[in-house]
Amino acid sequence: MNKRRDIEFKTRDGLTLRGWLFVPEGDGTRFPAISMSHGFAAVKEHGLAPFAEAFADAGFVVLVHDHRNFGASDGLPRQDIDPWVQVNDWRCAISWLETRPEVDADRIGIWGSSYSGGHALVLGATDRRLKCVVSQVPTISGYEQGRRRVSPDALPAFEQLQLDDLRARHRGESPRMPAVVSGNPAELAAYRAPDSVAFYTQALPEGAWSNTVTLRSTFAARMYEPGIWAERISPTPLLMIVATHDGVTMTDLELQAYERALQPKRLKLIPGGHFDPYGASLDEARLAATACFLEHLVH
Repeated sequence: MNKRRDIEFKTRDGLTLRGWLFVPEGDGTRFPAISMSHGFAAVKEHGLAPFAEAFADAGFVVLVHDHRNFGASDGLPRQDIDPWVQVNDWRCAISWLETRPEVDADRIGIWGSSYSGGHALVLGATDRRLKCVVSQVPTISGYEQGRRRVSPDALPAFEQLQLDDLRARHRGESPRMPAVVSGNPAELAAYRAPDSVAFYTQALPEGAWSNTVTLRSTFAARMYEPGIWAERISPTPLLMIVATHDGVTMTDLELQAYERALQPKRLKLIPGGHFDPYGASLDEARLAATACFLEHLVH
């Protein structure tokens, strides 16, 4: 069993981020630790507790935080994503975790999934405080994902929409707020596939999540290329968990990034699509991650 409590910490610009801290039962010794966060426009309540609880039961202190502008964390405009700001905020989460009396600061790992799986690659390559990186169904190339998900016929109008939004923001107008998910083809949305809709709209505590995201978040996502950092993570150990039929972050892009990564590395293929690590393949995904953390953080 483990204890979960609500926590908060400050970013470099003084913003308050909030999340959960899971502490394993123990005799007061310092534990190895894992820092976790979620993907594009998601919050910690979107299926992260089963992973964090498994890690804590295995003897790790686990920090799970909401990105700025989302969930319990502060920040304006709400529902707005800048990937590089999220990466920098995550460094603050790691710094906060280092200060905890329960934590052995020399044994900290990182776990990210989807968009934050891309962040984990960046952080693993640039922050040597991290001794182990687990990147689950990660974003590899915003350009390639966007190219595949928006048809050539629709691309000019979509790009014009984004430019019009940028000009409107420069004039001080409110950001355009499409849906995160929608099955209605007439509604502007980031994701439309049934598994995406089911994942994001699962039952959550009231007020935990809003089905909106700024349009400029998609503009920023299309320029984000975290996969280029994969070969720079070494000598930090890397585990990539890849779904065999990932139509969101694209299985082939993930496998190509894994091939570029240097040793030590390990690949875990799990059956299903992008969201199956949180559902049908949950046990496989969290067992693989737990084994990786035990191997590289417990000594």
